[in-house]
Amino acid sequence: MTEDTIRLTTAQAIIRYLANQFIEIDGKEMRLCGGGFGIFGHGNVTCLGEALYDARAELPLYRGQNEQSMGFAAAAYAKQWLRQRFMFCTASAGPGTANLLTSAALAHANRLPMLMLCGDIFITRLPDPVLQQLEHYGDPTLGVNDAFKPVSRFWDRITHPAQIIQSLPAALATLFDPADCGPAFLGLPQDVQGWAYDYPEALFARKVHRIRRQTPDRAEIADAAALLRDARRPVIIAGGGVQYSRATTELAAFAEAHQIPVIETIAGRANLLNDHPLNIGPVGVTGSDSANAIAEKADVILAVGTRMQDFTTGSWTAFDKSARIVALNAARHDAAKHLSMPIVGDAKLGLEALGAALDGYSAPAEWTTFAQVQRKIWDAYVAGNVAHGNRPNSYAQAIGVVNALCDSRDRVVTAAGGLPAEVTANWRTLSLGTVDVEFGFSCMGYEIAGGWGARIAQSEREPDKDTIVFVGDGAYLLMNSDIYSSVLSNKKLIILVLDNGGFAVINKLQTNTGNESFNNLLADCPTIDEPFAVDFEAHAASMGAISETVSNPAELGEAFKRAKAGTKTHVIVMKVDAYEGWTTQGHTWWEVGTPHVTDNPKVRAAHADQEATRVKQRKGV
Repeated sequence: MTEDTIRLTTAQAIIRYLANQFIEIDGKEMRLCGGGFGIFGHGNVTCLGEALYDARAELPLYRGQNEQSMGFAAAAYAKQWLRQRFMFCTASAGPGTANLLTSAALAHANRLPMLMLCGDIFITRLPDPVLQQLEHYGDPTLGVNDAFKPVSRFWDRITHPAQIIQSLPAALATLFDPADCGPAFLGLPQDVQGWAYDYPEALFARKVHRIRRQTPDRAEIADAAALLRDARRPVIIAGGGVQYSRATTELAAFAEAHQIPVIETIAGRANLLNDHPLNIGPVGVTGSDSANAIAEKADVILAVGTRMQDFTTGSWTAFDKSARIVALNAARHDAAKHLSMPIVGDAKLGLEALGAALDGYSAPAEWTTFAQVQRKIWDAYVAGNVAHGNRPNSYAQAIGVVNALCDSRDRVVTAAGGLPAEVTANWRTLSLGTVDVEFGFSCMGYEIAGGWGARIAQSEREPDKDTIVFVGDGAYLLMNSDIYSSVLSNKKLIILVLDNGGFAVINKLQTNTGNESFNNLLADCPTIDEPFAVDFEAHAASMGAISETVSNPAELGEAFKRAKAGTKTHVIVMKVDAYEGWTTQGHTWWEVGTPHVTDNPKVRAAHADQEATRVKQRKGV
């Protein structure tokens, strides 16, 4: 017998393989890879670029403006598709690839699939040292691309064309493994990209993938059910893994069957609708008084699809020290944190199995009623917090205006700074899975780039809805070029630029810990003689967007209506106060390093106050 082969370059084989991978979503088969984001340089244009040109219909390539923002867009695309599809990023050798490092870390922290196809140095070393090559005298194999090992779930350097026969399936298996999901990195040396090999044609056969659902162990379900049956004050913490498992229906059914209150993490912010009677609000540092009130009284906590990050746990002060934690998670690592009772498995299957094992159990009515009363108190606070007309402009007011006027299926995107806390606390979820608050890596610059990636994904299923981006002036200045990208690619965004004159939320942390305002607000930078504001309206217009500046929330509402009616990226600028208008309630303790020795009495007092809460902290158990 002879094996049929086809002669291709390494680059051609990679692209042909990707173009033939499919997945079934809601009864429809579509490509697993939605395309890619690329900036060409000498490290990827001649070989990988040639292969991508021939596949441009199957794998559309979006031209990026910055490699880091390309990675953010790819992460947001994967999040919008609930990790069922991914985009690749291709960058040239040297600084182009190095620019992807931050976005790889973001995807790693958030457990998001993203494939990086990056140029690398010549394997032959005949032209060494080449442009943009780092030379390590004692290790000639070491280069920039090795820096991606800590921020990749799968990493490989392709030194021979045959290696992709193993590496590509392994990379994709990592991208779509519920437990190990994260970025995959392939270093592609410039010479190897163009080398030819007789590949088995079977490698390029059409393949339909399925994302694994791991059935939980029966003994773990039984142990967890026994613990929950004795619970007098149970609570469910619902994380982003609920959405990735497509288990929001099962979550609601489980909570309703057993009348257990649900509190949401930042990543799980849209697991339940705002008006669901068992939705008690967001928990933790950026949470709500209602959720935190029941978290601290709970005797058994069922954590579903969450990695229990410090903003969720209040640096592990949000719960009573005697409370028991049951952690249902596809990842063993996350299921075992803080001596939790683990249920390693899929959230959907786990909730179904646990629900069956708990048949007949219902949380005490007085506990559920207590939780619902707390939620009503919080709702009243939020209503006042987002109201406007008698105080300075604030993030919360802008959020309230947009929330009242948007379509229920519009997607909201924000990241870093003060906006994640404000959106998490004040946004009313109108439809499941419509909130993207990037706070796993808290990465400034994700907002507009992530909005672009989310809009690309949204336009593939809901082209008549909008992607709405909340961004502060600091993050805007850090990364804004995908306003231009969105206009060029006809992927409309509605972007609200809320200008508070610098890095106001860090200034708030600075002053709240007794320090003086320094180097955060423009007005407090000693190296700035005459502070002035950026004309964000003109800047956005120069990139092709429709843009306007408003003076208050009422004007913002009218501008938002115009943006909704339009077909082009629309940027709305409004100044907000740097000092007043913050959401002051709903925060748990958060551990930050404060000086143990200082001559400043305000800093010394703030340190003492900070340490006073440490007594509540669970020490790993």
